[in-house]
Parts: sequence; C-alpha cells; structure tokens
Amino acid sequence: MPGKTISEKILSTKCGRHARAGDVVVCVVDGALGTDGSVPMALDYFAGMGGKRVHDPARVVFALDHYAPAPSRHAAQLHDRMRSFAAQHGIQVWDAGEGIGHQLMIESGRAMPGGLVVGADSHAVTYGAVNCFATGIGSSDLAAVLMCGKIWLKVPRSIRVTLTGELARGVYAKDAALALARELGADGATYQALEFAGPALDCLTLDDRLVLSNLAVEMGAKNGIFPGIVVADADAEYAREVHVGLDALVPQVALPHQVDRVVSIENALGTPVQMVYLGTCTGGRASDFHQARDILKAGGGVARGVQLVVTPASRSVLETLARDGTLADFISLGAIIGTPGCGSCCGTCGAIPGDGVNVISTANRNFKGRMGNGNASIYLASPASCAAAAVRGAIADPREIA
Repeated sequence: MPGKTISEKILSTKCGRHARAGDVVVCVVDGALGTDGSVPMALDYFAGMGGKRVHDPARVVFALDHYAPAPSRHAAQLHDRMRSFAAQHGIQVWDAGEGIGHQLMIESGRAMPGGLVVGADSHAVTYGAVNCFATGIGSSDLAAVLMCGKIWLKVPRSIRVTLTGELARGVYAKDAALALARELGADGATYQALEFAGPALDCLTLDDRLVLSNLAVEMGAKNGIFPGIVVADADAEYAREVHVGLDALVPQVALPHQVDRVVSIENALGTPVQMVYLGTCTGGRASDFHQARDILKAGGGVARGVQLVVTPASRSVLETLARDGTLADFISLGAIIGTPGCGSCCGTCGAIPGDGVNVISTANRNFKGRMGNGNASIYLASPASCAAAAVRGAIADPREIA
C-alpha cells in the first residue's frame, strides 16, 4: 500500500483511524477561529441546534477584524453580541484593533504543527504554513465545532507543488503565489490540498510560506500545507505534480477581476494607479512593509494623485513598525494609516476606492466589488511592486527603482 501525504497523515491522527484521500472522516479540532463576519450567524445556528454550552472554549477564539472599528450601529451590536457570548462561555476575544484573526492565530501559537485548525473564513488556509491542516468552514460548521469540538471532512487528494531555485532580487513569494495561480487556475485545485515541497523550501521564510498557503484557496484548494513535524512518505500518491522554478520568475500582476488572470509585470507596465493598498492577511506583515518602504524611499516618495493606504495585519506588526521607524516613514509619505484588521480589503470599512479608480493591492482577491466598490478595478502584486506603482503613479517594475 502506498504511503501517505501530509494531509492524509494529520487527518488520520485526528479521526483516530487509517484514512485515505476520498474518505469522509470525523475529526477532533485543535483550534477554531470565528470572525465578526461569521460568528453572528454561527450563534444563530448554535441556538437553533439546541446549543447550551461550548464543548471546549479554550480551543476557540473570536476575532473582531472585518468591521474594525465598527462602521455602523448594526456592526457595533454584532460585536457586543459576540463579546457577550464569549464572556458567558469563556472564549477569548481578539477585539477590534488587535488585528486580523489569521495573523493572530500565527502570532499566538494557536496554529501548531501537526494540528487540525479551522476558521470560519476562507483564508484560514494560511496556517498551513506552520504544518497544520488548516481550512475554512462555514458558520453552521463553526456552530457544530462549538457544540462538539469535532468536524467532518473529506480527506483531500494532494497536489505536490515542487519549488526549486531561489527568488531573484525584486521578486517575492507573492510573485510565486500569483504564478502558481496562473498555472493552476482559480478552480484547478478544487477540494485538493496543495502540498509544498522541494529544495527551495530552505530559502523561504515563515512570512513567505504564509503568503503561499494563504493564496492556496484562490486556486480552489482545501488547504495549502508545508512540511514540518509531519512530512509526506516518499511513496505518497498525488493527484498531480506542479513545478515552480523560483529563479525563473519575474514580478507578477493579477489583472482585474480574477486572481488567476496573472501576467508578468512587463505586460501591465504603465497602467495608471490611483490607490495603493498595503496590508491584509497576505501582505500586512512587517517584512512586507519594509519591502514597500525601501522602494518608496528609493523612488523619492508617492506620486501626485496616488492615495497610499497602510493597514498592518496586527497590533504587534503596528508596534514593530512604530519602533523601527517604518511607521514614521509612511506618515511622512502621506499614507493613510488604517486600524489593524480586514477593513478595506473586503470593503466593510476603512478606505474605499472611488468610481473608476485603479487599485494595486497586496491582498489576495480582486473580484469586482471586493473593496466595496464594483466600479473600481483591483490589481494584485507584491508589496514591492505596489510601492513601485505608488512611486510612478502607474504599474512599474520594482527592480528598476530599488
């Protein structure tokens, strides 16, 4: 019998039996995240299902990150409802301003190697960077986890993504992720695991891995996982294998309004840009802002007519930027500094682009209306490429500035 993939191994452990791709299993959950975009509905399901107590509140956390700070009376009421339920059942709350739940799951250590962690938000796949099986779930599934601490899943087949070479100057993990999205397509990995492998893993930082795992869901993947304490067997079976040579990559750009509509930056040069967004669970960590700052300073600042929006992924990231002078640099460049959270990325609060505005963003999605205005167009790129666009007022190659 062939060996197992990382996902097969973790889910076998969590369901307590031998499990293979295609099997439906009921697994014990090690950690669960709910956000203000998903918990209110989950509480309705919880009540409707007769829930009286939370099975294991220590394994659950709520993040007030999508409406931070609350942009309306209704949003404030939803926050109060979440706080009240959490206090009643002993659940930790990351309140508005503490940051994006996905970033906080990593910072807090709630996502651990070899674990099964779910989040009622699709980008929970991010935690696969630290070798846990991490996937997004719906509000009804979150309610079930609250009640019994378990979830049912179909064990996914895995696509082995072999990474070779090293990223060249001016090319980053976001470029590799976008190139992979172009290769697989928006649905090319539907209900499959992306299992990252290859000699290039030694060259990738944790921040790099977070980006690649985060974008996995944009290819339809159930999860995107890196090896760690759990590794695949040498004879594991895969649905297919994809190779990405990092040393052959150039900066990439996803064109509106599809994440997989990706081109090399040379094919988008000169496209006018009126808003540059730095932040999100994809590109809101300190290293991302350092990349952008270096380009902005080398290029002499922000072009006239460009609105630069900076939103750290967490309060900890914000504090790091304040300590090392990066925040002061952005302020001196005229940037709008947003509350740590999801805000502008999903268009629920914060800076919303106007009609006809071209936005270039470090985010993970560029669907029509994603940032709160269906009449705006969103381009996706690395922090360095976004900063280069801010300098030139149009999409530009960061390698020509740094």
